[in-house]
Amino acid sequence: MRVLVTGAAGFIGSHLCVFLLDRGDQVIGMDDLSTGSKSNIEYLLANPSFEFYEADVSAGLDVEGEVSAVVHLASPASPPDYHRLPLETLAVGSRGTENALRAAHRHGTRFVLASTSEVYGDPLVHPQREEYWGNVNPIGPRSVYDEAKRFAEAITAAYRRTLGVDTGVMRIFNTYGPRMRPHDGRVVTSFITQALNGDPLTIYGDGSQTRSFCYVDDLIRGIVAMIDSSEPGPVNLGNPNERTVAELAELVLAITGARSPIEYHPLPTDDPTRRRPDITKALTTLGWSPRVDIEDGLRRTVEWFRSRPEEVAAAAAAVAGGQCDNLLPEYQEQL
Repeated sequence: MRVLVTGAAGFIGSHLCVFLLDRGDQVIGMDDLSTGSKSNIEYLLANPSFEFYEADVSAGLDVEGEVSAVVHLASPASPPDYHRLPLETLAVGSRGTENALRAAHRHGTRFVLASTSEVYGDPLVHPQREEYWGNVNPIGPRSVYDEAKRFAEAITAAYRRTLGVDTGVMRIFNTYGPRMRPHDGRVVTSFITQALNGDPLTIYGDGSQTRSFCYVDDLIRGIVAMIDSSEPGPVNLGNPNERTVAELAELVLAITGARSPIEYHPLPTDDPTRRRPDITKALTTLGWSPRVDIEDGLRRTVEWFRSRPEEVAAAAAAVAGGQCDNLLPEYQEQL
């Protein structure tokens, strides 16, 4: 296969490129490097089966030669990033998604969209099944990401119905692992960075809100299964093992051996209180379920962070107080 991957230099995108190349595929990677890093794919550049283009998919997408599949991962994904880049986030979810869909239509090939559990908002149904339409604030501080992904799903479904494009939608739940940025503001990276630096771990609210954390290797298996299938989705991809944020903090402290205190801050606007995927559909249609438990996955992630002490130390100020203490002033007023 010759697979086009947008967001190829990002956390998930770079892992996907490696997997596809390892199984013998050719990969065309695109990324504007606004949140991705060329260091994630540096060693792939010498591989003759890998082509990389620094480009903004929102501005256009034109690929020559045969394309076997288009996987659209490009988007800011952490709260600090999509608050810092709100218009770009909306653009890549709308224009970027349509440009990727047009490419798939031109080449007559499979299109796979990386959507998100954020389409469920602060869910009133638990666990979240694909049939649930969500509880989302369309104008709140998180809406630039939530609504960009909801629109992306809508236009993907429209291209399937109207133009017959072979599309598949994945709803990705919290994913973690090596190549995450220490300063990206997501809860796993913030806790690990704070713990390794001996700084307080920041919890918003009382820590009783839940998340379900999926190790990146498991997620990549799910994405590849979606690429290789004809399943239209949406399909939840995530680990159904639900934990509170407070439990995650204690686990990070135990694995790192840190003695960092825990600080509590007000819960941000529209922050989901519970999040856990129902993965029945992924199991039955893709034969997929996660294999890596959170203790093992966190140990691997912590070791990766430990191997980059300068990056972790440099991120201390960025995650001090947590992701929501560093938002733009106009969002601070809404917390």
